[in-house]
Amino acid sequence: MPKLKTKKSLAKRIKVTKKKKVLRSKAGRRHLLSSKTRKRKRNLRSKGKITKEEKKMIKQSLPGAA
Repeated sequence: MPKLKTKKSLAKRIKVTKKKKVLRSKAGRRHLLSSKTRKRKRNLRSKGKITKEEKKMIKQSLPGAA
């Protein structure tokens, strides 16, 4: 059976910790920040949560990490 290839586009967007937790950045913090409130921008700084369906997809796309 051949080796599984990593989806490089996904590998650049997420980070897998040592305990196999998946961290991702939230969308909406790149531009047009002047119209967003201070509270909204502060909440966008934190890392987003991953659903069960997303975790399943990530496990298939990143064979070495998950």
